[in-house]
Amino acid sequence: MITKFSALYVGQIELDNVGLHGTPADERRYPNERLVEAFQTAKDVAQHMDELGYYALWTAEHHFQHEGYEVFPNLILLGTWLATQTQRLKFGCAFNVLPMWHPIRLAEDYAQADIMTGGRVIMGVGRGYHTREVETFGAPMLDNKANQELFEEQMEVLLKCFNEESWSHKGKHYTIPAPVEYRGYKLDKITVVPRPVHLPVELWQPVASGKTLPYIAQRGIKAMVTLNGERIFDQVVRAYQAEAAKAGRPLALGQDICWGVGLYLADSIEEAVQRVEPYHDERYKWFAPFGFVRYADEEGRSWGTPGAPARIPTIRDGVAQRAWLCGPPRHVIEQIRDFESRYPGLEHMMIHWAEGMAPKEFKEQLAWFARDVMPAFTGRK
Repeated sequence: MITKFSALYVGQIELDNVGLHGTPADERRYPNERLVEAFQTAKDVAQHMDELGYYALWTAEHHFQHEGYEVFPNLILLGTWLATQTQRLKFGCAFNVLPMWHPIRLAEDYAQADIMTGGRVIMGVGRGYHTREVETFGAPMLDNKANQELFEEQMEVLLKCFNEESWSHKGKHYTIPAPVEYRGYKLDKITVVPRPVHLPVELWQPVASGKTLPYIAQRGIKAMVTLNGERIFDQVVRAYQAEAAKAGRPLALGQDICWGVGLYLADSIEEAVQRVEPYHDERYKWFAPFGFVRYADEEGRSWGTPGAPARIPTIRDGVAQRAWLCGPPRHVIEQIRDFESRYPGLEHMMIHWAEGMAPKEFKEQLAWFARDVMPAFTGRK
């Protein structure tokens, strides 16, 4: 049953002139005094969600974005600070881009956050997709195979940091510990201090393609599936369950999955569609060129493949794909219940903050959803 409701804030500032025919994404450039506004926004939204009874606020790691869409470079630091400003809300990392980190440094930072916040920071990792940031940090992004190879070795190191009291590692990219003399003896193992106290570490990763599924499902890494059409979502959920079973992890359908959707509440479906349309379109002006259109046609073919649509989606496409839930609360409740009935193991639902929407309006949507939709699910016995 769906009982944990969260929101995703990728770190956009309040953008001006939004919408399909608004300012082109690549022409946006904001000064530092505007870009830092996102941190106060994160605090305001986190406190609002905390009061309303949400489960978690997820944020995204990105760098160099003078365009103003994603301006948080360090999610663990952000989550640790936000935990001091709230009482119960958790803070999810969606996601720490592992190729831009040394895995030991990431493990240490997370362990310290886990201790200091009482387990309120949720760990998440990804491989990245912005060439501007990943390649600039000295890691491969253009070479997908090299990126995957580096990531998987980093994951080996990260998991050793979390789960083993002392260990060593020798791979293509890392030799740990360094083969040096230390205080009269030669190092052969190392201990990461501190380690998390809430074990096993809950670990999430985005699912951008079916190629990711065997790796994460067989290792117990949970899957975040965001703004996918219902056909794509169904394929991912079933494949994840099958791959987990191969590794001896029998799961209910939908278990260890987070269902991420767009949302806009209004008195009618048409009103909701019209109001959210410019915000939806602003999102895809920025994200569509990165391949973030995960819809399927009536034949089950993913958009962008031969025979299927290959264009920027409209909000009406998103509603038809059921990646965006728009309309009055009773209609949204029906849609959530339908998904819940199909996936009995599904516990997590995450609301995506459409990038063009102002903070005040998003907070109003969060309050309305918490008042008129969430109780239909969280109030059950």
